[in-house]
Amino acid sequence: QVQLVESGGGLVQAGGSLKLACAASGSIFRLDVMAWYRQAPGKERELVAALTSGGSTSYADTVKGRFTISRDNAKMTWYLQMNSLKPEDTAVYYCNADVVLTVRPGLYRYWGQGTQVTVSS
Repeated sequence: QVQLVESGGGLVQAGGSLKLACAASGSIFRLDVMAWYRQAPGKERELVAALTSGGSTSYADTVKGRFTISRDNAKMTWYLQMNSLKPEDTAVYYCNADVVLTVRPGLYRYWGQGTQVTVSS
């Protein structure tokens, strides 16, 4: 009922930038919370940044000042601008949203398929 499609991953040198996008589609009444997670090899998935429908943002300490989460409501798309990338930012990045559906009550969480970000030193 809801699909999240990520784009924008790739290979970049340390100090470079990438911008990820996550486009939502389906039976969506409202996106309550939009977020980005990442998972590096051998590590647990961790929250990188989150954005509420009211506009509040939060970031992992490791990315504060370097990453920015934003959204385009008309496109039901949110972004992660990543600057000053470091090799330790290498991971699969997943978008995630808590969604209010049009077809049944409740709040439901959906995940994107993941996009690889590799930062070379």
